[in-house]
Amino acid sequence: MRMTSLVMLLAFAVFFSCPRDARADGPVTVRAAWIVTPASLIPILQAPPGIAQHEGKSYHFDPIHFANSATQISALASGDIDIATLNFTSIPSAVLNANLKDVRIILDETQDGIDHHESIKYAVLKTSSIHKIDDLKRKVLATIGIGTATDIAMRAVLVKHGLEYQRDYAEIEAHPPVATEMLLQHKADLISQAVPFDQLPSFVDNTRVMFTMKDAMGGAELSVWVARKEYIAKHRAALVDLLEDAIRAYHWYANAANHDAAVAILASILKQPPERLTNWAFTEKDFSRDPNGIPNMALMQRNVDLVQKLGFIKAHVDMAKYADLSLAKEAGKRLK
Repeated sequence: MRMTSLVMLLAFAVFFSCPRDARADGPVTVRAAWIVTPASLIPILQAPPGIAQHEGKSYHFDPIHFANSATQISALASGDIDIATLNFTSIPSAVLNANLKDVRIILDETQDGIDHHESIKYAVLKTSSIHKIDDLKRKVLATIGIGTATDIAMRAVLVKHGLEYQRDYAEIEAHPPVATEMLLQHKADLISQAVPFDQLPSFVDNTRVMFTMKDAMGGAELSVWVARKEYIAKHRAALVDLLEDAIRAYHWYANAANHDAAVAILASILKQPPERLTNWAFTEKDFSRDPNGIPNMALMQRNVDLVQKLGFIKAHVDMAKYADLSLAKEAGKRLK
């Protein structure tokens, strides 16, 4: 009898010492934030048949839409999401301003201006008298948000021409769905725009591109998956399974043989006719991502150093300290 009681106690001890995702209480729900697709594949990550091989087994994937990075940081801090999609401005902000020193980059998501792929565009009206950067003096410039990656890149170009924010030009915020209309209504003299909005006829027919984010940054790590260290430790096995499925999806969407099916999936979520998307989605006219989900940390460090140089962050941030790429590497090995 005593032996039976001892065995039961040991069994309970082993059960409660196991990571949560290793127990028999069902798959771990992973709440992942996204802003715009297809720059982010999160809302369509598991749409292709046969891609999400671990969904419903070790994890359940729950995409959640957010308007911007700032709200993601708050949600990550409060525990309302498990994975945020942040960039070279929002990660330093999370570390230095929100004191989230336990954030870790775990997967690449979106890169700007790499290997002839899409780069965020900064455009004026075709009929505008603005023909060179210097002509932007005393103008109203619109970006997605003050202090965002899009804003930083724009200011980097203007600074090279001696133009400083508030002294030489004014800034307003314009979210992508309304930015082109604001330009057409002369509420702004220059806007920033990217896919899918820079492929719409209203933008293509009426604007002239002045420069791109690639011109400003020489390429950029525009978005990566970020999770907190404790969450990674607690659910590592499930996260590796998720990243395996994510990398499998990256390969599927990048495969030209799947182009028509990929466009059909995207058209469904964007509620657009496929013919509006087929010429750019998942081609060189779209953003790129590392096929194996490994961020270019050297590029990200250069991006972050520029953010500091422009005065948006007050201290150096060593980005290597905030990355744990072991999960993506482990997941990638399974697919070889």
